[in-house]
Amino acid sequence: MGRRDENISRSIVLAILRDDSKADSGFRIWRPLRRFFALYGLVLTRIRPELFQRLRNKTWGISEEDYKASFMGNESLIQKGDMGYSGSTFFTTKDNKYLIKSVPRRFEHTFFRDDLLEPYISHMESHPESLLVRITDFLAWRYRSLGGLLGFAPNHHLVMENLLYGQEEDSQWQTFDLKPMSYFFPERDIAGGRLASQATKSKLADEFDDKMLLSQSQADMFLKSLEADTELLAQNNAVDYSLMLVRIPRPASSASGSELDDPFRDPEPLDWRKGVPSQDNRWLFRAVILDFFWAKHKVRAKMMTNLVDAWNLVNGQGPMSITTTAPEYRSRFLDMCKSIVQVEEAGLEGGGSAS
Repeated sequence: MGRRDENISRSIVLAILRDDSKADSGFRIWRPLRRFFALYGLVLTRIRPELFQRLRNKTWGISEEDYKASFMGNESLIQKGDMGYSGSTFFTTKDNKYLIKSVPRRFEHTFFRDDLLEPYISHMESHPESLLVRITDFLAWRYRSLGGLLGFAPNHHLVMENLLYGQEEDSQWQTFDLKPMSYFFPERDIAGGRLASQATKSKLADEFDDKMLLSQSQADMFLKSLEADTELLAQNNAVDYSLMLVRIPRPASSASGSELDDPFRDPEPLDWRKGVPSQDNRWLFRAVILDFFWAKHKVRAKMMTNLVDAWNLVNGQGPMSITTTAPEYRSRFLDMCKSIVQVEEAGLEGGGSAS
């Protein structure tokens, strides 16, 4: 990691491990100056820590000792490459259990803090089977600093579960970031995509040209969870979220470990985070809903909607995924998720698509 990423990483780790009630004891005249002129090493603090600790401990069964252990030791965070459009910085913990994503855009982190945070907490507590990504901490800058004001370092971060936990180097795991692709995407649809670079177009959502072969109970649980989760998002005016799907091939030999540890045995209860085996026994699927921070009532979203509406007066190409209405996006998102599911009981021929 370079100096910038090392400082950002250190700030995140300190915020997770520090006891805020004991922080900054005593007065030092140089501290405010050092904080203000910091370019990368911002002082971060936890937002609503009591709510997230309640989720971790009581709802998800994560002990504080185990949670903090993921952030301890030398170089406990590993910087990841560019993973999307938002300009976010990404890290994973060394044990690969947690993903840390910066949220540099103000309209996104204020939406989560002011609008969605408490409904999200309540929903996760009342829906333990939820497929919304599990956010374990929300960090924000404690003091204004030059680096944060100028955008040199992100001033808000989300700590969340890592769906790729357990992946080994050079594995054959496949990941798909899925959104409804029937919307207008300027990078793809203006001038046939010739005005955008391949690198830019590669950041669009993926397409899953296959089916998840699930039992009826697996499909019912999957779609029921999606219905409840997207209802919450629609009620809070969120659009442009995606389904992260991980497909893990069955190893050539599963002789290691006991039969009870075999992830390809049907888990009880079904757990889309640990993995749900396909009915042909070839794949293990994991899934969560990600990136639900674009809210239609925020100023930037309104500006983008007006801009695209003006463009459509000339070209009539329809809404983008960030300018459509929340109920309409939910409808297309659920249709997309249903389209990749096929019900097929193990050992039986045939089957059909979920409806």
